[in-house]
Amino acid sequence: MVWEPEIEELNHRRRLAEKMGGKEGIERQHKRGKLTVRERIAGLADKGSFREIGALTGGARYDGDKLVAFTPGNSVIGTCELDGRRVVLSGGDFTVRGGAADAAVGNKPGYAENLALEWRLPYIRLLDATGGSVKTFEKIGRTYIPGKPGGKPEYHPLSVIPVVSAVMGSVAGLPAVEACMAHFNLMVKNTSLLFVAGPMVVKAALSEDVTKEELGNEQIQAHTSGVIDNVAENEADAFRIIRRFLSYLPNNVWELPPRTEPTDDPNRRDEGLLSIIPRSVRKIYDPYKILDHTLDCDSFFEIQPYFGKSRIIGLARVNGYPVGVMINNPRFLGGSLDMTAGEKVIKFMLMCNTFHLPMVYFADEPGFMVGLEAEKQGIVRAGARMVLATRETQMPWI
Repeated sequence: MVWEPEIEELNHRRRLAEKMGGKEGIERQHKRGKLTVRERIAGLADKGSFREIGALTGGARYDGDKLVAFTPGNSVIGTCELDGRRVVLSGGDFTVRGGAADAAVGNKPGYAENLALEWRLPYIRLLDATGGSVKTFEKIGRTYIPGKPGGKPEYHPLSVIPVVSAVMGSVAGLPAVEACMAHFNLMVKNTSLLFVAGPMVVKAALSEDVTKEELGNEQIQAHTSGVIDNVAENEADAFRIIRRFLSYLPNNVWELPPRTEPTDDPNRRDEGLLSIIPRSVRKIYDPYKILDHTLDCDSFFEIQPYFGKSRIIGLARVNGYPVGVMINNPRFLGGSLDMTAGEKVIKFMLMCNTFHLPMVYFADEPGFMVGLEAEKQGIVRAGARMVLATRETQMPWI
């Protein structure tokens, strides 16, 4: 073979890249109950479908012309298939410099994002990164935040393709912001953390002693702040949730959402609907039963179940067609709209409008939340934003 030495050299470099941060870094990742980035991609993607891009980016050391050491960049990017549908993904490698931004050689995640835009494919971020390094800033005397390769894109990803962010480990700084720059995000119970800055920075800035868990576990970010939409039980569950969310959405705004054949009769009339809502307005009912009796069986996928609980939202199917779903929850604040529910609903309506998903709304709306606390939080402004956001939607409503 004429080019055998060069091919063997390429394969040698690929093998070095696949070692990631080395044996010790991988062992530390596993001891924390976390998978490596390559194990995550293998768990998420259809078997054998991952095609890596930029595998050989990194830092190298040579002895003459001979490569003697190689540290790969701390992100892995490429394309894969989820249930036969092609997507673009990027994954942070915590085993290399803790995912620090100054080890992100070539801004590979930015390159992957631009590819997803160019190819009009869904984009998935598997986030496990600590963000910037102050030490590097002090050493080089300037910031090193990377710019997007290829200049300014014609569209922002959120306006044309589905974007999912999965917080898979300790995520801070710029990666924490990227967690929010998505149509849907999630974290993993007991192993994921999300915050702007960690305990040492908080201590230096505010003289407060806090733990990482107090700053950004699922109780803070999914239940209290609403920054995170859903919480997975473990990493395998996170992969299942990502697949399910994307199953309701098209590849891009120029395509229709995929339809599946329903397993139940779309013309059914469930007798249970006659008994769910009580005659007395003082008695509450279970809103989930209404969803069970009207949508395709087992098709409802709830989004943000722990936040803004007076309104239940999610994706579902009607006769196999994906739809957005909202229903007031009389079990919380009587179903009235408070600040948290308003934020939740506005974000959801914008997503459904972007991807042309019809909205099915089961209305039992007593109005905006009243009282001193609601007024302090600015319920009037929130109500105005809610009304404007609703009027600006163009998808069909029922």
